[in-house]
Amino acid sequence: MDNAILSQAANEARGLAIDAVHACSSGHLGLPLGSAEIGAVLFGEAMRFDPDAPKWLNRDRFILSAGHGSMFLYGWLHLSGFDLSIEEIRNFRQLHSKTPGHPEFHETPGVEATTGPLGQGIGNGVGYALSSKMAAAKFNTADHTIIDSHVVVLAGDGCMQEGVAAEAAAFAGHVGLDNLILFYDSNDVTLDAMAEVTQSADTCARFAALGWDTVTIDGHDLDAVLEAFENAKKSDNGKPKLIECKTEIGRGIPEVAGTAAGHGEGGAKFAESARKGLGLPEETFFVSDAVRDYFAERKEARKADHAAWQETFQAWQAANPELAKLLESGLSLEVPGDLLDRVPEFGNDYADATRSAGGTVLNAIADAMPLLVTGSADLFGSTKNYLKSSGDLGRDDFGQRNIWYGIREHAMGAICNGIAYDGLFRTTGATFTVFADYLRPSIRLAALSHLPVGYIFTHDSVGVGEDGPTHQPVETVSGLRVIPNLDVIRPGDPEEVAGAFVAAVERTDGPTALILTRQKVATQGQIPVKDRREGVFRGGYVAVRETAELEVILLASGSELDLAIKAAEQLGAGARVVSMPCMERFDRQPDEYRESVLPSTCRKRVAIEAGVGCPWHRYVGLDGKVIGIERFGLSAPAPIVFEQLGITTENVVETAKSLG
Repeated sequence: MDNAILSQAANEARGLAIDAVHACSSGHLGLPLGSAEIGAVLFGEAMRFDPDAPKWLNRDRFILSAGHGSMFLYGWLHLSGFDLSIEEIRNFRQLHSKTPGHPEFHETPGVEATTGPLGQGIGNGVGYALSSKMAAAKFNTADHTIIDSHVVVLAGDGCMQEGVAAEAAAFAGHVGLDNLILFYDSNDVTLDAMAEVTQSADTCARFAALGWDTVTIDGHDLDAVLEAFENAKKSDNGKPKLIECKTEIGRGIPEVAGTAAGHGEGGAKFAESARKGLGLPEETFFVSDAVRDYFAERKEARKADHAAWQETFQAWQAANPELAKLLESGLSLEVPGDLLDRVPEFGNDYADATRSAGGTVLNAIADAMPLLVTGSADLFGSTKNYLKSSGDLGRDDFGQRNIWYGIREHAMGAICNGIAYDGLFRTTGATFTVFADYLRPSIRLAALSHLPVGYIFTHDSVGVGEDGPTHQPVETVSGLRVIPNLDVIRPGDPEEVAGAFVAAVERTDGPTALILTRQKVATQGQIPVKDRREGVFRGGYVAVRETAELEVILLASGSELDLAIKAAEQLGAGARVVSMPCMERFDRQPDEYRESVLPSTCRKRVAIEAGVGCPWHRYVGLDGKVIGIERFGLSAPAPIVFEQLGITTENVVETAKSLG
């Protein structure tokens, strides 16, 4: 390792960060300046990657959990030779640049995850490491090792304080993700004050108790950083690695270094003197020829490493054509074209909860998609998503497909995102609907990052009954519907469940939340199976068509579909029933289709759902009515709760008749 040139590179990376933040008067200088030597070692010497092939299968993945320090990552990606020009560094935080305020997936070559909400990147790193372990178990052979990469995460005190990090760290230690290396930028400072104001824990002791190997080093000592990293990579002892790096926040700007003022852009006003103190010229966004030449050489060496691996990979492909085909199908997010047909039809006498139907459907899909994995937050017995053809994933067998997350919904969401970011396995995670808020930040980031994650949320309404209002999610489903790019599907019978699960798996540009009942629902055998299944793909469809002049339209989702159908029978031949399992999908349909389902000529409309009614008003209009629940639930058997809260066929009929 060339310490002299890497020290120079660290200071020039500091200069890039100072100049970028100063230019836009916005950003966070503390981490880019304080962790510059860590970046120099990782990107200038130790990590395995190819800037010209950012998605190389066997690259080391780097995740900046402390995403506010984005100029750290942008600076080192630029120096390493990724497709990130100096002009993009100049355009930091500007509209449509490749250098937005926090790292964003799909936006910048070399960015592995959308980070910023603190702690999420740690969970994402755990997901990446888990994906790599599963891939190695699935695809490595006795003759060829094509996957042996590591996942590197850089986090600060803010990440460590967030609960999601603790949950994810506990999972990683329990499962034994020894391919995960977490650099902890330990500078004794948080945004508001010195860290001692809000924390006094021994972080290394805490992680050691969770099953991690830990070491504390001087984060400005290049040799110490390299030694710790190499030791972590060599140690396959079933323990993830924590490297606590004692650093000085804002290093290079004496006026703020080592203080809370060094966290944000406060030091940028000292840019000129800082640049001088770092030995940099007056020229802004300066990178010396010596540093550029060094990284150009490292880039060529990395390309050679990639080429050598490619020879092994090609030999593996030749020796394992079926595995190679499976690998390619996973990386291309391939879904069998006849997937819906592979799900057996449910008979008209089927009478069970949609969660039970969901388990049947998911198992059929998993049989057709070997790279689909699923997990539950200690609720497999309730969420019914256990894959019967597989065993339990664990430290002794990463080749299985059932992931036991424990009571860690927040971590489950972030880990699912990490698996999806890695892009090989399709993943679902399950818990009760009312606990969706525990993983809501991860759901939001999955939607923002267009990740094809599936969420299986059961116990979907006041139908939970005796468990009472703490477990009756009257507001949760509607709360999920307001997240952009999230499909929320609440199927009304088992055939709609089949369509919902297949629709979720076939969607590759964003996540899907599947909302399922605990209580039994009726099977609507009078509606053709094809209509129910394919109707879900369009979000809404005519479940029961009027046989006379159209007078009233009843809309419903989930278990309330049966109430609407029964009410239509009483209202007579002029009543239409529209099943609306997914508003988001329906709203994406062409105008002509939506008009055919909800003709504007019929303004007498009633919507019914056992939850807050606000999302339904856009479908019923000013002349229609919504039957919902604008309060918390009740502790009582489900039929009594529904009756007490007006979710009944009789109320639907009376409400429809009350319309002018």
